[in-house]
Amino acid sequence: MEFLAKSAQPEKLKCSCLAVTLFDGGAFSVSAQKVDDASNGAISKILKLGDFTGAAEQSVLLPAPTGIQAQRLLLIGLGKLPIAAKSFRKSIGAALTKVSGSKAKDLTICFDGVDVADRDITWMVSQTGEVAATATYTFNQFKSKDQKKDIELAKITFLAADKKIQTSIAAAAKTAQAIGNGMNTTRTLGNLPGNECPPAYLAKEAKKIARGQKKLSVKVIEEKEMQELGMGALLSVSAGSDQPAKLIIMNYSGGKKGDAPHILVGKGVTFDTGGISLKPGADMDQMKFDMCGAASVLGTMQAIVEMELPLNVIGVITSAENMPSGGATRPGDIVTSMAGLTIEILNTDAEGRLVLCDALTYVKKFKPASVIDIATLTGACLVALGNHTSGMLGNDDSVMDNLRFAADSTLDAVWQLPMGEEYLKQLDTPFADMANIGGRYAGTITAACFLSRFTEDYPWAHLDIAGTAWISSGPKKGATGRPVPLLTQYLINQV
Repeated sequence: MEFLAKSAQPEKLKCSCLAVTLFDGGAFSVSAQKVDDASNGAISKILKLGDFTGAAEQSVLLPAPTGIQAQRLLLIGLGKLPIAAKSFRKSIGAALTKVSGSKAKDLTICFDGVDVADRDITWMVSQTGEVAATATYTFNQFKSKDQKKDIELAKITFLAADKKIQTSIAAAAKTAQAIGNGMNTTRTLGNLPGNECPPAYLAKEAKKIARGQKKLSVKVIEEKEMQELGMGALLSVSAGSDQPAKLIIMNYSGGKKGDAPHILVGKGVTFDTGGISLKPGADMDQMKFDMCGAASVLGTMQAIVEMELPLNVIGVITSAENMPSGGATRPGDIVTSMAGLTIEILNTDAEGRLVLCDALTYVKKFKPASVIDIATLTGACLVALGNHTSGMLGNDDSVMDNLRFAADSTLDAVWQLPMGEEYLKQLDTPFADMANIGGRYAGTITAACFLSRFTEDYPWAHLDIAGTAWISSGPKKGATGRPVPLLTQYLINQV
């Protein structure tokens, strides 16, 4: 998907589809009025029928309108002014879904007169870009009959009311394009089956993103070096698999030399059977999504490279496959982490924190400005917050405040959960420094408490995306691309 900005008269513009906005009661925007005048009242006639009133989430696609140069006319209802941010996003999503079902190859959108509460035109452009990436995404590479049935809409142009704001709209469009591309990379990686996307594939994708990029380098740490580094926790997860673990370091040097980097650490369990603590068979196919934290790091790194963000960022992907076999780690086994802490593994299905903890120890060497780990870590987070909001915990209020601010901007919601000494005690065990689970209750919190033991030397936040990284059923089943918008906006705000 390509996003552009230009200044022109909407009724004179040649394009596959022109979109104008209307509001409650059929109130016209300036562009809608111009188009109505030029088309001999085409919009007014639709309003008189009563089916379309300009209400939120309403849209009408008119083919071959007379009097204007566009081949199609899309009417977008936005509701009552000022428009709530979430309502705007839903309305744009409904309209783009409609036009993406047509043969239109490009779309021009006019946002003049649109007032979204506490937001500006650049926000509208960014949100539209992200929604467009979702609405036009397809994953059909394994469908033998449908591989060529792709959505034709490939370009969106945002029409500036005047040339004074064209530059800012163009910049927002570039950001939207980068985030949309990053989200779709994340979605595709998440949707790939485990046999196509082992840890080595994630390493290959990281190198692909870095290809030809002077500011981005990739290092892949193999199991032999992990053993030398003492990463016993990470290696305990891959012990039962024929696929070797990978620790992938993506180093983007966009900022000043010597500036402390911001670090993203993604959980990349490319398939999670639960190991010896085998998961139930029902819905186990969804455990291909257990690498969505890693996928979101790859997508975010791709986005910041595309937008040439002037910031130092390191993406770390800690990847393994969790399988049962004669060599697999057993419940009750004790392993030693890179930090020197011993861990009694009471449940091999609590493996995400094991692959993360050694990576969180490793990144200390970079003396980071902040560290955020992203993981499909606990079913308890899904129970607590559902599919709408990612869980957030950490040891630094500033990092979490900045994440909240970015979440509000992108509508990629987070919710902070408590974390304290009383929860940390649930990880006590008589046989090792700590256990890898803390019992039945507060599972999301005790998982974060486990990680906190390895993050004491830098500002850190943890995002549990178990409920938000994918949709588990229905025609929209698949990876969502979250939290790429949140992570990218967080990094943008650090510049």
